[in-house]
Amino acid sequence: MRNSPIWWVMILVMILLDFYVFQAIKVVAQPAGHRTRTIVYVSYWVISVGALVILFILPYLHTAHQAKILRTTLFAIVLGLFFAKLVAGLFFFIDDIRRGVQWLAARLFSASERLDPAGERISRSVFLSWVGMAAGGGLFATLINGFGNKYQYQVKRIPLSFSNLPEAFRGLKIVHISDIHSGSLMDKKAVMRGVEKILNEKPDLILFTGDLVNNTAHEMDGLIDVFSKLKAPMGVYSTLGNHDYGDYVEWESAAARKENLEKLKEIQARMGWRLLMNEHVVLERGNDKIALLGVENWSAKARFPKYGNLEKAYHGSEQYPFKILMSHDPSHWDAEVRPRFSDVDLMLSGHTHGMQFGVEIPGFKWSPVQYVYQQWAGLYEQANQKLYVNRGYGFIGYPGRVGILPEITVLELS
Repeated sequence: MRNSPIWWVMILVMILLDFYVFQAIKVVAQPAGHRTRTIVYVSYWVISVGALVILFILPYLHTAHQAKILRTTLFAIVLGLFFAKLVAGLFFFIDDIRRGVQWLAARLFSASERLDPAGERISRSVFLSWVGMAAGGGLFATLINGFGNKYQYQVKRIPLSFSNLPEAFRGLKIVHISDIHSGSLMDKKAVMRGVEKILNEKPDLILFTGDLVNNTAHEMDGLIDVFSKLKAPMGVYSTLGNHDYGDYVEWESAAARKENLEKLKEIQARMGWRLLMNEHVVLERGNDKIALLGVENWSAKARFPKYGNLEKAYHGSEQYPFKILMSHDPSHWDAEVRPRFSDVDLMLSGHTHGMQFGVEIPGFKWSPVQYVYQQWAGLYEQANQKLYVNRGYGFIGYPGRVGILPEITVLELS
């Protein structure tokens, strides 16, 4: 990681940003006394240099449990500082543009009152400097506060109506979860509370749509006993997400990577989960039958893999009047499911996490991830087809959630 060009570019950008933001710090601190200014300046540079030092030492921290928690938290704090300064810097940049325009106007239209290069310059706006720092500080405080939300599981109840749902399946209760990311889960008791919430719903069926781990199967070692408690009368079914294949790890050989994937499959079997690998199963209730399809990860985004084969999973399911598809990446819906498989009634996905950052209030939701994924959280409908995107049970990267809480979805079919 430390040899990555992106890593060094990030450090360079942080250094330049530190000096840029410091110019505004000097403006707002100017009215204060010498002692106060000194404390402000020293504090700023201690924090800024400390953040850079942390970036340098992070790659050397071991992957032990406690070190992993420390590394993740420290990186999130550094990243939070960076984005806070970036937001503040945008306000400072707007002020610099204003100053530049004023200077240019003075040079072009006030020839008789041109500013002497050695004389007074157009000053930086104290107001915009304060606004910029308030915005950056507010963002940083929000990100830190979000650390406490990562296990605040919310139960979302979604009634779904289908005209072609067989009579016996009316009232079917499905719990949909996604993106457990076990490698990030450090509080086993908190994770168990989420599992208990699922069990308290007494679902008929539990469906998991991928990303059980961050990278490797051993991340599940301490959590198998927790997730094996998930049981439902009609079973627990799962599929794979992009993180489950170990594609983001440098393996010593292709055989080692394959062995890791096989171990992950074995873990799901030990937990009593039925992993669907480009296949379908028939669910029976009373005298009626529906098809449940599960595909490996398939994404319309170039940087994510296309292991899924929906045609293979679909083959043989044509005879059933109602079909549910589990596919990890929601971009699959517009790219292949809707155009080619119009009789797939309900698709369940995850993957986006709602970026773990955004705003959700009744009638309005926003997250930066919506500029990448058209369907990123909640229910979407086109003609007779529906897609539900779960916001994720776990987290990755940033060890917290702001506005977009971890989700347990309860789907009630009618």
